[in-house]
Amino acid sequence: MSEREQSRARVRHEPDNALAWILLSEDELDAGDARAGEAAARRALALAPGHPEALARLGRAQWMQHRREEAAVSLRAAAANAPHHPGITVWLGHVLEDIGDAEAAADAYARAYALAPGEPQIAAYLLAWRRRLCDWRDLDALAAQVREAVRTGRAMVEPFAFLSEDSTAAEQLQCARIRASTIARSVRPLPPATHARGERLRVGFLSNGFGAHPTGLLTVALFEALRTSDALDTHLFALNRDEESLVAQRLRAAARWHDVAGLAHAQVAQRIRAAGIDVLVDLRGWGGGGAPEVLAMRPAPVQVNWLAYPGTSGAPWIDYVLADDFVLPDALAPHYSERVVRMPRCFQPSDTARGIPPAPSRAECGLPERSAEGGTVFCCFNNSYKLNPRSMRRALAVLREVPGSVLWLLSGPGRADERLRDFARAQDVDPQRLVFMPKQPHAEYMARLQHADLFLDTEPYNAHTTASDALWAGCPVLTRPGETFAARVAGSLNHHLGMASMNVDSDAAFVARAVELGRDTRALAVLREELAVRRRDSGLFDMQGFARDFVEAVRGMALA
Repeated sequence: MSEREQSRARVRHEPDNALAWILLSEDELDAGDARAGEAAARRALALAPGHPEALARLGRAQWMQHRREEAAVSLRAAAANAPHHPGITVWLGHVLEDIGDAEAAADAYARAYALAPGEPQIAAYLLAWRRRLCDWRDLDALAAQVREAVRTGRAMVEPFAFLSEDSTAAEQLQCARIRASTIARSVRPLPPATHARGERLRVGFLSNGFGAHPTGLLTVALFEALRTSDALDTHLFALNRDEESLVAQRLRAAARWHDVAGLAHAQVAQRIRAAGIDVLVDLRGWGGGGAPEVLAMRPAPVQVNWLAYPGTSGAPWIDYVLADDFVLPDALAPHYSERVVRMPRCFQPSDTARGIPPAPSRAECGLPERSAEGGTVFCCFNNSYKLNPRSMRRALAVLREVPGSVLWLLSGPGRADERLRDFARAQDVDPQRLVFMPKQPHAEYMARLQHADLFLDTEPYNAHTTASDALWAGCPVLTRPGETFAARVAGSLNHHLGMASMNVDSDAAFVARAVELGRDTRALAVLREELAVRRRDSGLFDMQGFARDFVEAVRGMALA
């Protein structure tokens, strides 16, 4: 009998026991059944009004149903009723993140950490959120605590957040295995699949990103290319709520669409099993918002880690990882729990059907006009959690050597922009030379990208979708490939594009190359002309060719 079944039996035996209902709520939520979890939490509150543990489960259930503001109310009340409970304060932090109260979320994590400074999982939450806010106080101490906990197996740390640390591939595998083991203990696999393969392999893709999301933007042209395949029958299992974006409409037209948003994990797994899927591709992994519990139930005979999570799953239920020879060289393979299948081109597809609208004026973008005094626009549109002190020092060193240049960044949450300007000032760079772009619809973002002269990458977590976007818009990407998958994606794009000169091997070489190009408008123009030719001829952006390679990779995995 599972813990969930035991909890249901307990409340039948003790219907007036508030704690029994709280435990049932927890088990229902762990199973992905938010409605049942909410009902149990409300029953507990009817028996014990104001009980903080019941309020916390109610907030979690509301959060899972995308009722974020209601969840914040419930968790604020829970935290007020249990001010010394670090776990409830952490959950409050999660919800405050989602409703956009970024600084309050940071305060919640800091309070939780103050209550339990020896708890590395809470340290990891605080560390990850401070990275998002570019709040680099105590960064080294927090990072050391989290890495030590992973190395010794003392705590479960979210593998996605761990990619931003200066961790080794071996540490990333350890982190993922710890996370996978917590799921394995709570999930009961389905009986082995017995359906026979038809003439066309049925390939399923599970994601919460089938819309105007990086995953949808990267894959939509591939799915369109696969639509007429004689070899694959493509199915999309959408964990995200339906939306009316153009990308979502294209995705629904390109493949068989299965709306599984809001379903319990077992129901999603049964939908996949009922569809007779031969190969199931996890397009989320440990990236957040996915459903690793569904994969752990083994709804398909072959399961694959690809694209959205740039690292190993560490999970026994994932058989293969799809990569390429640059992003996952032989030296990294021993640190992967999956068997490695390499594409002959970059593992990352792109939407080559999208047009780029005309660019607005530089003034509308807050950028300086070009002049004899300068006007070079360096950019880095990576998420704020990738903008660590090392990467920013490197970019600011470039600004100091290229008069009149600016660094164009995405605006971050909370006071992140203000903190980055303070950091620039401390590095003897005028903070006004940092220009921030508010979040834009994708087409408008691509239009603005045409003003960028050179993309300055970050590490250890570098540009992925943002690198592909920049190259498609005609902006070269300068990167220093690292030692892990997450640190090699931009390098893989350059490598397969045939522009290996944009992959450098040291910070000094990075600064020198950027300064050289920033000062020499002719050299920069020649580089951009080369990019235009290679974008057309290299095969990196050939989605028909990518689709043929993908079919061969799937066949190989299915028939092995």
